[in-house]
Amino acid sequence: MEIRKIPANKTWSLRHEVMWPHKDMEYVKLENDNDGIHYGLFIKNKLISVISLFIKENQAQFRKFATRTAKQGRGYGSKLLNYIIEESKSLGLEKIWCNAREDKVDFYKKFGLIESTNSFNRGKIKYIIMERTLVIE
Repeated sequence: MEIRKIPANKTWSLRHEVMWPHKDMEYVKLENDNDGIHYGLFIKNKLISVISLFIKENQAQFRKFATRTAKQGRGYGSKLLNYIIEESKSLGLEKIWCNAREDKVDFYKKFGLIESTNSFNRGKIKYIIMERTLVIE
């Protein structure tokens, strides 16, 4: 298993497959993708999981976190999320946050993220903003 930085365009196919398979490919591309730091988790050079990190001032937002459906539940996404949390700490950032799909809130709680009072809907999906203060060790 290897985690490494990848170009934004290498995330798009997996984002599309996992998150929005019934939408056009353009739907998974972010306007500010070129401003992000994108990570991939690979097994034998096959891309298994992706996540994108966007840094602004002393905070990082992670977005478009996706793991191949057939590989979910095996800890790959957890390894990738732990990696970017540690990466954010090493950059001296104070907070990491995300817009979590409502059905994924419990997953993010396992990583120390807490629900904020802010939420929104995108189509029929409810999102809750979750965040974690990073303690630099």
